[in-house]
Amino acid sequence: MPRAPARPRIVITTDSARFDLDRIWRWLAGSYWAAGIPRALVRRSIRGALCFAVLKGGRQVGFARVITDRATFAYVADVFIDEDERGRGLALRLMRAIRAHRALQGLRRWMLATQDAHGLYAKVGFRPMAHPERFMEIHRPGMYERSARSRRV
Repeated sequence: MPRAPARPRIVITTDSARFDLDRIWRWLAGSYWAAGIPRALVRRSIRGALCFAVLKGGRQVGFARVITDRATFAYVADVFIDEDERGRGLALRLMRAIRAHRALQGLRRWMLATQDAHGLYAKVGFRPMAHPERFMEIHRPGMYERSARSRRV
């Protein structure tokens, strides 16, 4: 009886040498939260955070950034799984790897913002804010798209 072909191995890594910057930039530039973000800004954001890549057979199929002081606080951002790979549990595996990372243990607060993945994040312990009235923000939606338009002028 012939053996079924081996499934490509899934690896989650923080080794930035294995990140596909162009792929990450394309994902983020097409997202609802970072539409139009410049490639240079993506590169800079990766350098300033603890980032995770999901690799399938050596090819990057997912990404997430954790902005953290590695002592008390972490903000999870830019979580992305390639459209062709969604629905296979990769986002949950990624989030579990993030929550288990040794540099992120013992933090007092974790935060994130999502438009449509509340169920995913609840599986790794996130809940709606107990006191949202205590939080404030400066939010500039569409900022990257406006910047791109002004650079073309």
